[in-house]
Amino acid sequence: RPGIVLDFNAANEVVGIEVLDLKRRVPASDLAQLKVEMA
Repeated sequence: RPGIVLDFNAANEVVGIEVLDLKRRVPASDLAQLKVEMA
């Protein structure tokens, strides 16, 4: 998705997630807790 940047380590595993302009994407009330689900 545009605006989402994933950082990978040498083993090609995701080690970081950056969401650009998060305040514009998510209501302020939802910023207190952010959950990430992986398949």
